[in-house]
Amino acid sequence: MKRGDYESHEVTTHIKNQALVKERRRQIVDAAVKLFIEHGYHKTTTRVLAKATGLSIGALYEYVSTKDDVLYLVCNAIHSEVEQGVTDALARPTVGKEALSEVIREFFLVCDRMSDHVLLMYQVTHFLPVKWQKKVLEAELRITNLFIEAMYELKKQDKLPQLEDSTIELIGHNISVIGHTWAFRRWYFAKNFSIEQYTKQQTEFIMSFLEQ
Repeated sequence: MKRGDYESHEVTTHIKNQALVKERRRQIVDAAVKLFIEHGYHKTTTRVLAKATGLSIGALYEYVSTKDDVLYLVCNAIHSEVEQGVTDALARPTVGKEALSEVIREFFLVCDRMSDHVLLMYQVTHFLPVKWQKKVLEAELRITNLFIEAMYELKKQDKLPQLEDSTIELIGHNISVIGHTWAFRRWYFAKNFSIEQYTKQQTEFIMSFLEQ
């Protein structure tokens, strides 16, 4: 999985140069996030979006077919960044609960870096066509499963209490929600915590359930 995957093959493009596709789509996504948040998804026209990216309307349509494609690329970029970050964390030479802490930390850092993207994803995903909504939900579950699988591995190593499967799955979903909560309530949290402080305290909270 490439970090910040803007070259999703599910979104049609007429450009064969994949490096150029990735660069232009990054420009489009970054501009779209600001416009969608400021003006709303429906009120942001493709003409306004093209102007914000410095592209002509015709050039914009070389990289995306519809505004829905742009929104899907926003969601795809978030999930790719998270999956890459979590994969990197799992590859580090840590073991046991330290490994899980690294995974949580990497996830929270991505949620901080892409907080506008996360907020937008939750605000307007329901506007996407069903085919894109389904893929966004599949990606959300795939990321949550990374946390769940990490806990199952700890359980196999006898480094976790013998928690029921349903409890492990619930904790995995809680990790996802707590990470996203930083984006939802950053207007408050950022005044009282750095992302490192937030991560430390929330990780201790999560780990308290794994130590019972």
